[in-house]
Amino acid sequence: MKQGTGREPVKTSSPHRFTPRLAASSGPAPGFNAPGAGHTGDFRQVILPHLDGAYNLARYLTRDPVLSEDIVQDAVLRAFRAFGQFRGGSARAWLLMIVRNCCRTSLASGNGTAGFALHEASAEDSDEQADPAPNPEEALQRKSDAERVRAAIEDIPEPFREAVVLRDLEELSYAEIAQVTGVPIGTVMSRLSRGRSLLANELLPPQASEGEQSRSAK
Repeated sequence: MKQGTGREPVKTSSPHRFTPRLAASSGPAPGFNAPGAGHTGDFRQVILPHLDGAYNLARYLTRDPVLSEDIVQDAVLRAFRAFGQFRGGSARAWLLMIVRNCCRTSLASGNGTAGFALHEASAEDSDEQADPAPNPEEALQRKSDAERVRAAIEDIPEPFREAVVLRDLEELSYAEIAQVTGVPIGTVMSRLSRGRSLLANELLPPQASEGEQSRSAK
């Protein structure tokens, strides 16, 4: 994670990439209420690059991949309709705040709306050179490690899980997390410290876990 712990940040990646209907057409997708002339192109440029992060947050908050797709669809609809009210700042934090609110609403009501198409990410989708293909043993180990990390994060109670995902996976600043969650920065830091300690208990050997808790307390 961050803050000089000597370890790599906890990172998990989804094998999917969102392709919303809005991005594939010359105008608003069915069901979208346009916020005004010229806003559709701005929306694509400013908001749509953060869809993977939106899904990642929804996935960890709900612990349900199917429900998360529905929630992101709903969140993007809301963001598009409200985009005329966006006054700058962190578009990523603004979108994730909407996703967070949609998660809470959906979990409370049990409702969701479908509509996103998921496509496998290909090498052409990335500007970075792909890593050399691992051998079968390495591939299995990586998958096992990723699943172990994901399960450990999902076991952390809210709101500590939320703080860890926003800071260590989505790399938001403390101020952006405070914007998303609606709590003071001091509370964000406290939740993050506790969440990291809980995660260390799950993932690290006992002695290493004790060291991580000591560093998080500083």
